[in-house]
Parts: sequence; C-alpha cells; structure tokens
Amino acid sequence: MTRPRLTWGLGALATVMLMAAPAFADDAPPKLDSGDTAWMLASTALVLLMTIPGLALFYAGMVRKKNILATMMQSFTICCIVTIVWMVAGYSIAFTTGNAYMGDFSRIMLHGIADHIVKGNDSQAFVLASGVKDVADMATTIPETVYMMFQMTFAIITPALIAGAFADRMKFSAMCLFMTLWSLLIYSPIAHWVWSPSGWANQLGVLDFAGGTVVHINAGVAGLVCALVLGKREGYPNTNMAPYNLAYAVIGASLLWVGWFGFNAGSAVAANGRAGMAMSVTQIATAAAALGWMFAEWIVKGKPSVLGAASGAVAGLVAITPASGFVLPGGALVIGIAAGVICFWSATSLKHLLGYDDSLDAFGVHGIGGMVGAILTGWFSFGPLSATDATPDGSPGGLAQVWLQCQGVASTIVYSGIGTFVILMVVKAIIGLRVNEEEEREGLDLVLHGEQVF
Repeated sequence: MTRPRLTWGLGALATVMLMAAPAFADDAPPKLDSGDTAWMLASTALVLLMTIPGLALFYAGMVRKKNILATMMQSFTICCIVTIVWMVAGYSIAFTTGNAYMGDFSRIMLHGIADHIVKGNDSQAFVLASGVKDVADMATTIPETVYMMFQMTFAIITPALIAGAFADRMKFSAMCLFMTLWSLLIYSPIAHWVWSPSGWANQLGVLDFAGGTVVHINAGVAGLVCALVLGKREGYPNTNMAPYNLAYAVIGASLLWVGWFGFNAGSAVAANGRAGMAMSVTQIATAAAALGWMFAEWIVKGKPSVLGAASGAVAGLVAITPASGFVLPGGALVIGIAAGVICFWSATSLKHLLGYDDSLDAFGVHGIGGMVGAILTGWFSFGPLSATDATPDGSPGGLAQVWLQCQGVASTIVYSGIGTFVILMVVKAIIGLRVNEEEEREGLDLVLHGEQVF
C-alpha cells in the first residue's frame, strides 16, 4: 500500500504545481513581443513625421513668403534641440520613479538604458515602475529604447506647436534658448504627472491617452502666453497677412493626419484591440471636425475655405488625442463635431474679441481643442477599454470623471502659463525676445538666416 499512496501523493503535488504555474508566470517579467515592437517602431517614425515635415509644412504654408524658411527652420531646429535635451535629462525627469511631481535623475544621459542588452538584444521588456505602494507598475512588451524614442517624438512636437503662436517675430536665438528651458522645466514634469505611474494626475485618475493635457493644452497655453508677451505682429490686424502657399498647409495637415495614427494608436504601446479602436476613433473624429468647421464657416462667411477644412481636421485630431484609448466611435463623432465648431469660433471670433495675436492659432486649435477633448473624455469614457485585472471596471465616464478631467486641465493651464511666462522673462533679460521693427518688416528669412524663397 505504500507505493500507491506515494504515487497518488506525487500526482497530487504535480497537479497543484501545474495549477499554480500561471500565477508564477504572472509575476514574471513581461516578455518582449516582436509584433508590438514592430508596431511601436513604426509609430515612432509616424509621430516624427508629424513634426518634420508635417508641422513644418503646415505652419510654413500659413505665413507670408518672407517668413517661410524661418518657420520651417523653427520646426527643424526644435527637433534637433529636443532630441538632445530628451537624451540628456528630459526622459529621466519624465519617466523615472521620482515623486508625484517629477522623476529622478537615474536616466541622465540615458544611463542604464542598455543594462538588459545581451548579444545585441534586450533580454527583457521595459517596465515603467511606480515606486509607490499599492500603485501598479506599467509593464510593456517592448524594449526601453523603443519606449524612450516613442516618447521623444512627443517631446519634439509639443514645443514645435508653440512656434505657431509667435510666428513672424521671435529671434532665432531666443527661440532656441526658450525651447530648451521649456522642454526641461514644463514639458517633462507635466508628462511625469500624467503618464508616469508615480505622477499625481495618474494616481488621481486623470485620463489622457495620448496627450490632451501633456501636449495640446500645454503647448496651446504656452503659445498664448508667448503671443501676449511678445505682442502683436507689425501691422496686425490691418496689414494683409494672407498665407503665401496654402498648398503647403494642406500637405502639412495631411501628413499630420496620417502621422497621428502613430500618435494615438501607438499610445496603446502594443499592437492590440485598444490600438485598433484608437485608430478608428481618430479617423472618425478628424473627419467630423473637418466637416464641423467647414459647415460652420460656410454658414457664417458664405464659403467653406481650404484652410478652414484643414484647420478643422487638425482640431479633431487634437480633441480626440486624450480620448482615443477610452471612447467608442459614437463618442468620437460628438467630440469631433464639438471640436470643429468650437475651434472655428475660438480661432476667429474669440481671438478678435480679446485682441491677442496668435499668429497660426496654436491656442485657438491646440489649447481650446485640447480642453474640449480632455473634458469630453471624462463623459464618453468606456470602462472596458481601460479595464485591468486590478481595476475590472476601468474608468467609466460620468460627472465624477469629468471633475477629475477638469482638475487635470486646470493644473496644466496654471503650471504651463506661469512657467512659460517666467522662462520668457529670463530669456528676455539674457538675450531679448523679438526682432526689431525694421527686421520684422524685411522678413525673418533674410534677417535671421540670410536666405529667401524666390
């Protein structure tokens, strides 16, 4: 009888171990997934495409002929500056554990990012640690190098958006210094608040899938402050400042539209169903916003303009950004229509009513559109899209979530607004902010870069 009992005991033990295996597997580090990594590499390239050449062409098409090259140069140079700033300190401030307000300095100069590379390959997937009790880490299935690069492209386009507000009048040297300081002191901390598991907004439950607060409200408010501090362009609003080449603007807006799929669907950080939904709602909201702006302009002004349709599409892209991983197509349709109509009003009536000179409507489209999208995310959020084992209900929409969204919006406005003003005052004291009247009339292409478009 001893041998049967022993056999039965060993069998029972084996069964228990097999049943427990999935639990042990869940505690193991996530494995790299080649499909997810491939999608994130593609998404990273798409988001970079949004700045160069997308935003560069979009903005250049809306300025006068004498400022086309200078406007393109701003986007191109910001891409270069922020790449280095992100590598040196920006990534560490945004995505290391730190505290609720900013990361630590463990990734300065990207120190330690190659620790898991063995024989040319990362040996484990990247985990964004919370460092906070009872707060879950964010486990991915991609290498940290890919995650760092993906987030770098967001850090690049955000300050580049600001340039639309002060087009035609800021000194190139002042722009370079301002963007360096702004990226480090404004963008990186806000990215930590919202996207790091240890950030206070993330822990509070503020929803921002791909950058409504971090990118668009942040850049839009900073742009408004820049426009107010630098003052109006010479001759505004009486001088004819019609765009020189709307074809550039339409091509740029189209590149932004295509690149935005990497921006929004890529923020799922995986090739999965959430990425698919994010891509779908991005297309729906963008089309709805373009039509919303177009018909609003048609009713008010009698004709639908090419620039209006392109601007409406960008407004829809902006508004769906925070919502893209949280809402269903019906909510996306409403968000898109609301963004198109409201941003048309803000870029035309509101700007003239308050008298500020936001040259290319950085605040009117990105600031206002970001606020519309962030707040409506709170109402239309579909819980199962964000559900996890730890939070099986996800983040369902309702008044409670709208209130959380308003807190995230207000905090971004205050920090970005005050911080941008302080940085501008520092730059002004060191090297000045604006070209003189004669230089502005001659055009920034020749004055700042010694070149011109013929």
